[in-house]
Amino acid sequence: MWIQIRSVYPVDSMDPDLNMIFMDPTDLDPNLNSDMKNESVSEISRIRSTSDPLTYLVPTIKGTCTWSKRRMPFISQIERQSDYSSFRPSCPIVIDNGASYFRLGWAGETDPRVIFRNIVQRPRHKITGETVTVVGDHNPALLKYFDCTRSGPRSAFESNVVYQFEIMEYILDFGFDRLGADQSQIDHPILITECACNPVQSRGKMAELLFESYGVPSVAFGVDAAFSYKYNQKLGICNDTGLAISSGFTTSHVIPFINGEPVYEACCRTNVGGYHVTDYLKQLISLKYPHHISKLTWEKVEELKMEHCYIAADYASEVQLFQRGDKEAEEKTRCWQLPWTPSPAEEPPSEEEIARKAAVKEKQSQRLREMAEAKRSSKINELENELKGLEFLLEELKDIEDDEIVSFLASRGYTSKREVESAFAKVSQSLRKAKGEQVPSEEKVDVSAVEKYYLIDIPDDELSAEQLKEKRRQVFLKSTTEARQRAKQKRLEEELEKEKEKKLEEQKRLENPERYLEQLRAKYKELSEKLEQRKRLKTNGNHANGNNNVSGGVGRGERLNAAQRERMRLLTTAAFDRGKGEDTFGQRDEDWQLYKLMSRDNDDDDDDKPDQDEAELARISSRLQEIDHTFFRGSESGASASETPRFRPLTKEDFQIILGVERFRCPEVLFNPNFIGIDQSGLDEMVGVSLRRLPTWGQGLEDKMTRSILVTGGSCLYPGMAERLEAGIRMIRPCGTPIKILRATDPIMDAWRGASAYAAAIEFPQQTFSRMDYYEKGEDWLRRYKFRYTI
Repeated sequence: MWIQIRSVYPVDSMDPDLNMIFMDPTDLDPNLNSDMKNESVSEISRIRSTSDPLTYLVPTIKGTCTWSKRRMPFISQIERQSDYSSFRPSCPIVIDNGASYFRLGWAGETDPRVIFRNIVQRPRHKITGETVTVVGDHNPALLKYFDCTRSGPRSAFESNVVYQFEIMEYILDFGFDRLGADQSQIDHPILITECACNPVQSRGKMAELLFESYGVPSVAFGVDAAFSYKYNQKLGICNDTGLAISSGFTTSHVIPFINGEPVYEACCRTNVGGYHVTDYLKQLISLKYPHHISKLTWEKVEELKMEHCYIAADYASEVQLFQRGDKEAEEKTRCWQLPWTPSPAEEPPSEEEIARKAAVKEKQSQRLREMAEAKRSSKINELENELKGLEFLLEELKDIEDDEIVSFLASRGYTSKREVESAFAKVSQSLRKAKGEQVPSEEKVDVSAVEKYYLIDIPDDELSAEQLKEKRRQVFLKSTTEARQRAKQKRLEEELEKEKEKKLEEQKRLENPERYLEQLRAKYKELSEKLEQRKRLKTNGNHANGNNNVSGGVGRGERLNAAQRERMRLLTTAAFDRGKGEDTFGQRDEDWQLYKLMSRDNDDDDDDKPDQDEAELARISSRLQEIDHTFFRGSESGASASETPRFRPLTKEDFQIILGVERFRCPEVLFNPNFIGIDQSGLDEMVGVSLRRLPTWGQGLEDKMTRSILVTGGSCLYPGMAERLEAGIRMIRPCGTPIKILRATDPIMDAWRGASAYAAAIEFPQQTFSRMDYYEKGEDWLRRYKFRYTI
């Protein structure tokens, strides 16, 4: 049945192979009448070519709109086959339904027609909100129109058993459409693969899906590993009696064969496969390079696994080899270079740019000079006006009697004539400085020392109350000024001393740069260790190992130093004495000293103030960063946290992912599943388990088995697999047992090719389960269904 719909997606975003669109019947175009629905395929193609470009005529596999009500567009790059109608209805369709890939083709051919990943994803369109169905491989460019955050890839398999048959319907719909099916039913027998010892419930649901939804005439179920073994037996690679080791995507099997038929009673299975190897590799690389986790997609990690991983002949020896880090380990290390664009090199500015910048700078300088000159002229005018006012005030004082001078000056804001004279001298000095004239040092001394502090040398009994207050202020100002001058002088002396030491250090560096750098690094290391040790002692309560604390923790008292503990003692004593009676603290002079001790921590090791060692470490670190560009200061150095860290630019090496021990550690889970928390046997142990389960068929059967051990499946492609299997099996078999490991011609495609050759045989219809048998006997008859591989 054909349904016409209006596409809701832009034409430029549509894949030309957008092949299946299922919509609700209410969304059908009203222009589509019943006669058009019954037209032939050729006529529909003609209408499709002449219709509106946004109109698509597409087939539905099912025959009713009700069944296809929930279906939405499939997106794929797989080319649709056009020769479906050329095959006779008796020609079987062969399906290799693997947990990783779905392969579909015609019986008798050497390669399948359709191959895609056996997954389904259902994202929503970002504009319309409609859901689309993405099956298998798809064009990533189309997914920018869809929201994939709420719908990840889903598989129909649980381990290697099909349980999600709704997803399986999507897979089969898409596979049959890509094969070219253009009818409501599939009128061809089906041969589909399954896992060894597949549950009858899963097989029955698969038969129900094929018979009732697709109307296939008959179905046959076979084991993929058995088809691969029989195919290689026909090529003369393995014997009719032997073992098949099949390591697939999610599981691994060991199946014994006797006279060409599998013995399922003795087969063995482990829930470890290629999926677990890829997932383990992805976890290891993500932990090693967390800043590149966005680049580690599943597809890329799968590619890295198939390209670089190998099986170690002896895992312990290989680990020791990489621990030593010798030349052989370097040769086995691989590097994956991520896309990286180096920072553009800074080109020197041209002469025109230099001239332009110089002109701009000169213009700005000229503007600043003009502003400074205007400010200077304004200041000179202010000082001259102030100086004239002071001169006029001094002239007025000459005409005033002595007993009225104090009241006159008080009205002008002054206390004495000496203060006016001091202000006059100060303004004169400032005016000279503003005009650029040189000020004599004697005048500076006189102004600052004699006129400014004129009340200091006068006895207190000769001064009034206001003058005593002014005298105390002058004493305080003089003491603070002298203290500042002493501190300034001390700083100057320290700077001179540092400059002298710096010159000596520079002289040492020029004499022997290597030795100087070595000494700096040694001193840096010594100070870092010293500060780290001090930090540990402070944390552990001044105990080297911190074991003196019986409770196992570190209390506040153990972290305090001597001065802080003394302060705590004083506080405790004062609080204790206060409760005894009247509080008299502060009435005595010695209480002031006690109060100062109690109110602050007189601690040389205060965390807020870096000590000498920290300052020296910061200086050495800064010096090392100046002369050694390879030096980067660590966060554990114990230096001041206020210093801004230096970040080096990213280089090509920062965008490299190194694969060393991961190359053989990840595939090792096939032999040691306990690496990833699966308590099951490895491939070599599974061989011993399978041989022990064999019935007693006669002497020498186990030796015949070990003479023909075929490895197949995608997870046996690792280099070193055959050697590791032989070594592992030899350890569990008696001495002298003949062991021969054989590899399938194509471990991935041999299962489908074996099934294709089997379905092309004349006797194949005898092994099928017809639709009539299904309707008459029901799916319970599948319990007694037994497929024979030798026909």
